[in-house]
Amino acid sequence: MSWITARRRHPAAGYVVVAFVLVLIGVGYAVVTSSGNASASSPAAANAAQIVRGRNLFLATCATCHGQFAQGQQNIAPSLIGVGAAAVDFQVSTGRMPPGEASAENDRKPPRFTTAETHAIAAYIQSLGGGPPIPSAAQVSSAGANLGLGQRLFVANCAACHNFVGAGGALTNGKFAPSLVESTPTQIYEAMLTGPEAMPVFNDLTVTPQEKRDIIAYVTQVRAEPNPGGFSLGRVGPVTEGLVAFLGLLLFMVLAALWITAKHRKAHE
Repeated sequence: MSWITARRRHPAAGYVVVAFVLVLIGVGYAVVTSSGNASASSPAAANAAQIVRGRNLFLATCATCHGQFAQGQQNIAPSLIGVGAAAVDFQVSTGRMPPGEASAENDRKPPRFTTAETHAIAAYIQSLGGGPPIPSAAQVSSAGANLGLGQRLFVANCAACHNFVGAGGALTNGKFAPSLVESTPTQIYEAMLTGPEAMPVFNDLTVTPQEKRDIIAYVTQVRAEPNPGGFSLGRVGPVTEGLVAFLGLLLFMVLAALWITAKHRKAHE
């Protein structure tokens, strides 16, 4: 005890205690984050054969624009090193990549690759520099999701571009936010992770994984709702519906005025 008391009075004792506490905090944080990653793991880790297959597909269909080693080419295509498997899976599974000859890159098209081929290309790109992996089924599941919170989050972060029901809409400089009607839960999650085109990135600190699931639950639920009012007019909101009603009423009034005027002239004659 006397030995401990003597060391405790040493001028450096306080610094040693602070360093020890910081080490404990760091170890505790590492344990917590590693356990979280283990519980929400991505699909089965890629093996060497899948990566080799992905590289062969990449060289055959993507290297012309993105370069032999995915390093990108100036004014042609960006580098894919570090973008992650999620970005590749989103772009390829939605048919945006490879781009067609007569279509914009942001247009959704039938995919050119199977799911296995898409995952192989994604695994190859993931092996080059990491990045967000493809989310697992548990990460995109709507089980236990809060629809009310998902609606509020979607209105606050997404509706300005994608419309209140995910019908899409026009943006500035000729760009547009695509419709979410055909997007799968995985693709919606990947879009939030990677921020394709003009979309910002919503990482797990900005929108938590649970909040992402809430948003996905709202989007998939609202697009499945029927339209009891008849014509949906693209479900683009009350402004468009009001405009159509106004124009229809205006046309009716013009036709009525023409009919009354013609009838009055005929009676006068």
